[in-house]
Amino acid sequence: MSLEKVDIIGVKVNSLTMGEAVDRIGEFIKNGKSSLVATANAEMIMRATYDQELQDILNAADLVVPDGAGTVWAANYLGHPMPERVAGYDLAQELMKEAPAKGYRIYFFGSAPQVADMAKKKAEEWYPGIKIVGTRNGFFTAEDEPGIIADIKAAKPDILLVALGVPKQEKWLYAHLKDLAVPVSIGVGGSFDVMAGIVQRAPKWMQKAKLEWLFRGLKQPSRIGRLMALPKFVFKVMGSKK
Repeated sequence: MSLEKVDIIGVKVNSLTMGEAVDRIGEFIKNGKSSLVATANAEMIMRATYDQELQDILNAADLVVPDGAGTVWAANYLGHPMPERVAGYDLAQELMKEAPAKGYRIYFFGSAPQVADMAKKKAEEWYPGIKIVGTRNGFFTAEDEPGIIADIKAAKPDILLVALGVPKQEKWLYAHLKDLAVPVSIGVGGSFDVMAGIVQRAPKWMQKAKLEWLFRGLKQPSRIGRLMALPKFVFKVMGSKK
């Protein structure tokens, strides 16, 4: 089944539901080839307008899900109905929920020291029987990379979740995708921090009201500069409409 792609100011994003995203990733795992999944929110898409390498990587990815209300709004505004937001954190949780029954093996790579281990403990509490086959923090040098890749390969995960932040996680994965030989690799940003309880996620009502971006800005004032990408994104999308 082919999924429609919507061009949002230069980045092609798949139009799909959460269920369709989970199913497609299941197909990638069965297929066994190294597939890259990206979670494109407004900030990432805006960054790709001036980071050509990131834009090229996103457009070469096997699946680009609409992570954020801004992405869904943009697609709809441009005349391409997009059914719902597929947030990276939620996608990771859905995959982990399915993992025990389907036998998926998962590796956590990224975040500060101990955070991936804390997230692993939470995953094992929430999803009994899940196989988290390895963890590694996101602090490393170029000299460490061969060892990290070797450790991931030895663990033989079906899904590699990488939390190095945008665009580092996408660029790192794209550079090493073939060497890693993992069926599915996904950049998940701050997901481990949320799982570990270090960063609080917006209440459900704010998520439903499409205000999660505001909650993050209020909780983490250091993000205010990054949130300024949102109005720029809106104006850029409006200016691109033919």
